[in-house]
Amino acid sequence: MARLFRYVLFSVCLSCFASTAMAEQFKVLVFSKTGGWHHESIPAGVEAIRKLGQMHDFGVFWTEDANRVMNDKELPKFQAVVFLSTTGDILNEEQKAAFQRYIRAGGGFVGVHSADDTEKGWAWYMKLLGRMFKAHPANQTATLVVNERNFPGMDRFPKRFLFTEEWHEFGPALSDGLKVLLSVDERTYDASTHWGGVKGQGMGASHPISWYQHFEGGRSFYTALGHLPGTYADDRFLHHLFGGIYWAATGKGFSAD
Repeated sequence: MARLFRYVLFSVCLSCFASTAMAEQFKVLVFSKTGGWHHESIPAGVEAIRKLGQMHDFGVFWTEDANRVMNDKELPKFQAVVFLSTTGDILNEEQKAAFQRYIRAGGGFVGVHSADDTEKGWAWYMKLLGRMFKAHPANQTATLVVNERNFPGMDRFPKRFLFTEEWHEFGPALSDGLKVLLSVDERTYDASTHWGGVKGQGMGASHPISWYQHFEGGRSFYTALGHLPGTYADDRFLHHLFGGIYWAATGKGFSAD
């Protein structure tokens, strides 16, 4: 009997050790509901984040069903929520309130590409994101400039490099705490456009593309990159995206020095 007891105890301890060893670093909700334009790059983005989760040992749950996850029961299961190329109005009032409570309780937010064209009538969300979409010209190759290297995911970018994207032009900053990670050099592409009745002329010498901020107890990261499906096969971009997810989920920084 004593031998059987020791065997059972050993098995339980071994099981506990295995569960601990296999525990994921954190869990991320990838939310890609669209109330407007639906980007063809979304499936590639979902798959890329799943692969990042496998590579860096974090959990990924994807859905477009706000009723399923945007509530006080489900949101606390995740350390970060990724709005992957969301568009339009995607949350009802109860869901908005639950998402606010999640951020204020220390949750992380990651906005990718057209997350800046989402919930444009919701002032709180617009401040969480930092800036909102105004217009964009046709896809073009341009020069991106690294503004800050001491942030997760920025260490593989050279100071200046070529990138092909749908370059979003933004309205004014809606939050005082935005810290710019990447900007685009408007001298290297044609920023002029007429988009949906809005005339775009670029933003001049300071045209941010990615930024982050601490916001009401939580963390917010945004990158305008990610329009094209092929972008999700670019290792530089994927490292950048992982860095934003990692920071939003954990709050841990990085020093390139």
